[in-house]
Amino acid sequence: MKKFKLAITAVLLSSLFIACKKDAVKVIDQPIDAATPQIKYFNFGVNVPSINFYANNVKVSAATSATGSESTVGVNSGSVYPSSNYSLLAAGSYNFEARIPSTVTTDANLSIALVSGTLESNKYYSLYLSGLYNTTTKKSDGFIVEDKLPPVDYNVAYVRFVNVTPNAAGNFSLYAHNTLAAAGVDVLVATNIPYKSASDFVTIPTGIYELYARYPSAPTTNVISRNGTTTVAFIAGRVYTIGSRGDITVTSTSATNRPLIDVTANR
Repeated sequence: MKKFKLAITAVLLSSLFIACKKDAVKVIDQPIDAATPQIKYFNFGVNVPSINFYANNVKVSAATSATGSESTVGVNSGSVYPSSNYSLLAAGSYNFEARIPSTVTTDANLSIALVSGTLESNKYYSLYLSGLYNTTTKKSDGFIVEDKLPPVDYNVAYVRFVNVTPNAAGNFSLYAHNTLAAAGVDVLVATNIPYKSASDFVTIPTGIYELYARYPSAPTTNVISRNGTTTVAFIAGRVYTIGSRGDITVTSTSATNRPLIDVTANR
């Protein structure tokens, strides 16, 4: 028992030491309860470097290395933090920043985007790093949306669409095609959604789906597709965000900055 207690003490002291190091993830010391706002962070900027998210100068994403120093790898382009569920922040006004990790050799700790917003109790949010990264000014774009999560329903899934494609020729409508349905039988999930905007959550029957982003002026022409080997399973009781991202001018089918449709589970 004595050895066990000593081991626990060592772990606690080690955790405290790491949390106090200069580059460690810091804790916003606020009471946490059921009403505390919750938030997800998306690095959907095009050609942006790996970054860490900060809220009022406090790092709120990414990980430390085994030594406790900040990892050179933060939230990569196309990634989400946390990968499941949400993180917590106290209600209030924030200046959110995307910063290059402090341990890299070039542009260490450089802020490449700033988004201001107010988080309210009992609400959920998604913060997006977006836009085309300007290699001269070393700046990107960003925005925040409220996630108006629906009540739990184990009979259907819920989906919504967020337009994070900065240089599309127009707004997007989002269509979902159940792979068991006849060709051309598509479900309209969201209509005419501008860049930096989100649709409401809507119900969708469970199943395996292909996804298509189309311009409202050409509702049968696919601009961005997710089909073939990249179909998506929507499961009853779950809530999903479908997001478009990437450079609309890229035609390569393998480039990391090509137009893509992302699917992230909110719940």
